[in-house]
Amino acid sequence: MSKRTQSNRRQKKTGRQVTWRAGLADPLVQQILALLVIALGVITLLALFRITRGSWADAWLGVLRPVFGWGAYPVALSILLTGLLWLAHQIDRPVEWRWRPFVGTELTLFSLLALSHTILSRGDSATLWNLVEQDWGGGLIGWAVSLVLSKYLGWPIAIVLLSGLTVLGLALTFDVTSADVKRRTGAMLGAQQAASPRPARRARRSQARPATQGQQARPAPAKATPRKAAPQARRGAVPAPVDSPARAPTPASAKKRRPAAPPPIEIAPHPGVQFPPPTALPSRPRDFKLPPLDLLNEPEGPVLSDDEIREKSTVIEETLAQFGLPVEVTEVRVGPTVTQFGVTPGVVETARTGGRKVRVSQISALSDDLALSLAAPRIRVEAPVPGRPVVGIEVPNSTIQLVGAREVMESEDYREIRSPLAFALGRDVAGEAVVADLARMPHLLIAGTTGSGKSVCIKTLTTCLIANNTPDELRLVMIDPKMVELVRFNGLPHLYGRVEVDLERVVRVLRWVAMEMDARYKRFADATARNLDDYNAGLREKGQAPIPRIVVLVDELADLMMLAPDEVERTICRIAQMARATGIHLVVATQRPSTDVVTGLIKANFPARISFATVSQIDSRVILDMQGAETLMGRGDMLYLAADAGYPVRVQGCFVAEDEIARLVQFWREQVGPLEAEAPWERLMGGRAQGQAVMDVEDERDDLLEEAVELVRRTGSASASLLQRRLHIGHPRAARLMREMEELGVIGPPEAAGRTRRVIIGGEE
Repeated sequence: MSKRTQSNRRQKKTGRQVTWRAGLADPLVQQILALLVIALGVITLLALFRITRGSWADAWLGVLRPVFGWGAYPVALSILLTGLLWLAHQIDRPVEWRWRPFVGTELTLFSLLALSHTILSRGDSATLWNLVEQDWGGGLIGWAVSLVLSKYLGWPIAIVLLSGLTVLGLALTFDVTSADVKRRTGAMLGAQQAASPRPARRARRSQARPATQGQQARPAPAKATPRKAAPQARRGAVPAPVDSPARAPTPASAKKRRPAAPPPIEIAPHPGVQFPPPTALPSRPRDFKLPPLDLLNEPEGPVLSDDEIREKSTVIEETLAQFGLPVEVTEVRVGPTVTQFGVTPGVVETARTGGRKVRVSQISALSDDLALSLAAPRIRVEAPVPGRPVVGIEVPNSTIQLVGAREVMESEDYREIRSPLAFALGRDVAGEAVVADLARMPHLLIAGTTGSGKSVCIKTLTTCLIANNTPDELRLVMIDPKMVELVRFNGLPHLYGRVEVDLERVVRVLRWVAMEMDARYKRFADATARNLDDYNAGLREKGQAPIPRIVVLVDELADLMMLAPDEVERTICRIAQMARATGIHLVVATQRPSTDVVTGLIKANFPARISFATVSQIDSRVILDMQGAETLMGRGDMLYLAADAGYPVRVQGCFVAEDEIARLVQFWREQVGPLEAEAPWERLMGGRAQGQAVMDVEDERDDLLEEAVELVRRTGSASASLLQRRLHIGHPRAARLMREMEELGVIGPPEAAGRTRRVIIGGEE
């Protein structure tokens, strides 16, 4: 047999296997199989209750009854439920399959079969087998397990062991963890101690301890308000012990009163370094309840039907075949924005070699022809898909599905991230939830054109953070030069002051963040702590409130770079390089991804990046160092490049409505009450906190002011262009120096027709 004949047979065999696998993965085939399973469950139940009879039904019962005994009834019900869930999963209602309930149900069934067999037989081997012959008891399964345990452990120990396994199976079935049991047990004990006329000695000592100023004495923990199972795990936070001061419930009297602001904590000045005064914090941890996810809106359903999927798959195969590229669509992944068709390259028959596989680059080169055939505005070819032997052709859906933050926060992937800075990104091209952890990034850069979804992404991130953290655990610094996006968070207890919208004050805010970072490093050095977690652990051991994390959110970087490019870039890079250990994180967004805004130094310190739709490949390369963002659809369609990933992931970002933000802000305002509205950088600059009416002018003077004054006096002329050339600075800084020299009386007012200003000889400095 020739080599060509063997090669052709192997190719035909491989093609048949791929076709068979693709046929089983067809949604229509899956629905038919689910209906068959449902029919089997219904027939089994009818036969068990003697409603129907037949040779096939009797033969099937002849297998179930001896094997399972009385367990044939729950087995038949399980078959019916499995078919119904399978069918629901295929008709655009995805079901989240989890291993814990599945294993727990099997363990509970087998344990009950053996337990019932053991109790009915009382360990007698003859009685054990008689129950099997009567098609009762636990069947062959119960007989086998009961016989082994009764023979080697004895009848009483076997009953105890099987009862324990039954309880364990029920816990796995209903997803009850040991932490839930400890929390509920502690809550019950705490309620009993609170209701008892003679409290324990520890509770008596804690009540006798005098309360500090602005703080009420805390009684013993009371029963917490019931919530959904494992709320801390759902939000990605490690559940605190019941007796922890940070989670102790607040008395009813303390809830009605608004907590008084404690006096600010003063630290001794450090020689050579000017640190900002620390933010006023409570001397002890306060008790807050995290907001329930019911405050967020319900998710929507899928939007793409099976007929559209089959039609587009046929168009892709026929279009590529017309160009001599035989391919086959072997998988389809439906997402909220695009549908990814997994294409397996075929083999092109040639007279010389007998067969040549289609190259991946040939499929990528026909992206415009595919967009024309599919009548799509733009398509993206992922060649190949990382981790899978297919070429991904991403075709936009006819309608874009809104991805709610609630559905991603309720997903299993979000619950597995045990971090207070976890946040929801959205769903990928397969509809799977995509989440991230700001603590591991540790800073995030967001860029894209106007209206592509940057501000919505920042609002979603903020929503997740305030849903996972209390005001004592997290504080926010928001900068919004556009004045319309982030101002809705004004009044949030997590926020320092108000949302900063004045560009003249933004540089002061960034300067305060840098000084706060230095002050925290000094505290860590005095306490010999490596990072914020180690330092807060020492504070908790002393019963003091921990230092909160700080997240700085900047909605538009381009405006800041135009105002003071040198200082803004230097300050942002310094914070990004050093602030991770102090718990300070930056989230910076810009709609102008050019090299003068997103400089190389900024990109080097922001390894985690999100790119929304861009105008050209050049902008995409500036953000991601690769092309691809120019093919995005906008309205939340993004490419997410993780800090530890080499290739971006396409994600449809979460959408948070204005009413959802309003409900969350109102929840925290009702629970916490009004906090100090003054921002800490106001006290740093000598503002309202010290009773001054104006800022100290000397602190705000530019470092180059003396050189500029000497330059204009030496040259006898004064203009912004002269300062730019001689001092090598930008126009905004030169204009600011001209204004300061005019205020000091060094130069005169502006002249008409663009003339240079008059230099006043002997003016005051």
